[in-house]
Amino acid sequence: MPPGNAPRWFPLVLTAFLLSGCEVESTPGTASTVPESGRVGASADLLADLTVAEPRSMRGYSREKFPHWRDAGENCDVRDTVLKRDGEKVKFSGCNVVAGTWTSLYDGEVLNSPTKVDIDHMVPLANAWRSGADRWTTDERGDFANDLDRPQLIAVSASSNRSKGDQDPSTWKPTEKSSWCVYAQDWIEVKGYWKLTVTEKERDSLTEMLGTC
Repeated sequence: MPPGNAPRWFPLVLTAFLLSGCEVESTPGTASTVPESGRVGASADLLADLTVAEPRSMRGYSREKFPHWRDAGENCDVRDTVLKRDGEKVKFSGCNVVAGTWTSLYDGEVLNSPTKVDIDHMVPLANAWRSGADRWTTDERGDFANDLDRPQLIAVSASSNRSKGDQDPSTWKPTEKSSWCVYAQDWIEVKGYWKLTVTEKERDSLTEMLGTC
């Protein structure tokens, strides 16, 4: 649960993944059953409700204050879970992902090994810290860093993840422009659920990206 009082309910439609043996077929960030026009309107409404504020200080920040990746049982962790969910023809050793194919939402790169895949936090941990997570407990930050219920974790190319770093959409956008719509919707959903703030430039960039939907 997000810190503080429970937020207004924001409808979330989860994709039902069809699992067959050791193979998983999915497309990251897509497959909502809500008509796209409806989801865009909901995202715009939620964006309008987000608190606009200047970034908070990075004083005291460290990634260790956002513990991840949590154990997911049977010698696996949250990283394995995301690799399984976002990949195609995924293969395992025990429950650890050892092979498969992943298409990076950010740059369209097709990755043929889990070693080439980074699990990105849609809203970076440092950005969350500047947006209000500095006030959370370590357990709350751990919930955020391991959030599988919202589009906070996504398998992408290592190069795009490193390029993004801790930037928000005002200074970094996916090079794959066809992904801007989904990227903006997912960013807004995460910030809305976790009651994080946005800057004016961030809000304006998200509005621009929604305009590509």
